[in-house]
Amino acid sequence: INGIENFWNQAKRVLRKYNGIDRKSFPLFLKECEFRFNFGTPSQQLKILREWCGI
Repeated sequence: INGIENFWNQAKRVLRKYNGIDRKSFPLFLKECEFRFNFGTPSQQLKILREWCGI
């Protein structure tokens, strides 16, 4: 349960910066939060994105 609570705390912190998100866009913003939560540091995230894109 702590993992879920940690995710929501982090997601709320990130989403607050946008001061409201369109309902249609919300799932995409949430997926971005999920990616950032699951794949650690920005350097790890960039490495994974490069692998996925074949760069």
